[in-house]
Amino acid sequence: MKKMDQTIVPLAERMRPQSVEAYLGQEKIFGEGSFLREAVRNGMLPSLIFWGPPGSGKTTLARILARELDSIFVNLSAVSSGKKDLTAVLSQAERDRVDGKRTILFLDEIHRWNKAQQDALLPFVESGVITLIGATTENPSFSVNSALLSRTRVLVLQSLSPETIAALLERALREDVVLLAKKVQVEEGVAEFLARASGGDARQALSALEACVFRAKKVTMETAEAVMQRSHLLYDKQGEWHYDVISALHKSLRGSDADGALYWLGRMLEAGEDPLYVARRLIRFASEDVGLANSFALPQAVAALEACRHLGMPECELGLAQAVVYLAKSKKSNALYEAYGQVKDDIRKFPNEPVPIHLRNAPTKLMKNLGYGQGYKYTPEFKNPEEAKQEYLPEKLRDRRYIVFE
Repeated sequence: MKKMDQTIVPLAERMRPQSVEAYLGQEKIFGEGSFLREAVRNGMLPSLIFWGPPGSGKTTLARILARELDSIFVNLSAVSSGKKDLTAVLSQAERDRVDGKRTILFLDEIHRWNKAQQDALLPFVESGVITLIGATTENPSFSVNSALLSRTRVLVLQSLSPETIAALLERALREDVVLLAKKVQVEEGVAEFLARASGGDARQALSALEACVFRAKKVTMETAEAVMQRSHLLYDKQGEWHYDVISALHKSLRGSDADGALYWLGRMLEAGEDPLYVARRLIRFASEDVGLANSFALPQAVAALEACRHLGMPECELGLAQAVVYLAKSKKSNALYEAYGQVKDDIRKFPNEPVPIHLRNAPTKLMKNLGYGQGYKYTPEFKNPEEAKQEYLPEKLRDRRYIVFE
């Protein structure tokens, strides 16, 4: 068989760790004394879900586990594989099981499969025909159905630290035959820069290093910066990062930290978030967290929304930044939020309380005869506010006080 030309294999694949000792960065779940390390030693690996960001080592760890357990490793992508592919894998796994061989099925992006496809795995996971390792960048609580989730153990992989990624880059420069053949010089600090700029994604860092090496004989900081400008920010507008970052913005605003709020605003906008979405969230914040403490907060947020509608990005970014700083620096009051929450709670408990008869409209003679509107006090006619007092709530709620002004 003709040997594959290594120059056409991506650096990230060439440098994929092949052993426990070479695997770096996930010591919490695979370090000495961890559940996973002990499971491998005992040969009793359960089905797993690896949940972690891109480039955190999910596929590599699955391959190492298969090798350590002397198992058949089958790699399927939920993006390109369907029920027909799964059926073929399961049939072969059943035959291999008869021969005493274990099959580890690695299903990448398992969240892409629908409920029926995920359910098809259940009997084979339960019977031990396969050991499933699903990989996902999405929260499995929402993306993996509960039946399958109950039969697996979820392990959370973290983004790799800049120090870990820098070590991987240095290893590539020392050991990769393709890079060594290039005899390229790499300026001091480049590996550390690529490690920081990659956002915890080892694959992205290695790809960037490879791009730098093929671009110039001497890789300078300028070269590295030019390459990394093309990289993406880690922010999925439909996934958990989306909700985590908007939560960080909201909580920075609530904590009156204008710097933190501006940073999280920038993270969203620079990653391509819809500015109208951000503006709508600011409007909600203006009433929920600032509320009665500053009556100008809501108009400020609404003005930011109008700026986004009329200008679009990038022109509207400063309008949003102005609103964010204003809201962060404003005094806060959640009295309105709490009050309306109590109102909704009372409506759930007493959903159909009748309107007090003195508050009812009386457009017909019959209604007037039935007493509709009788006893109502028309407040503009009273010079003394105390004399104009009357009950405006239903009978069962007449003692409720939702808003208390200090």
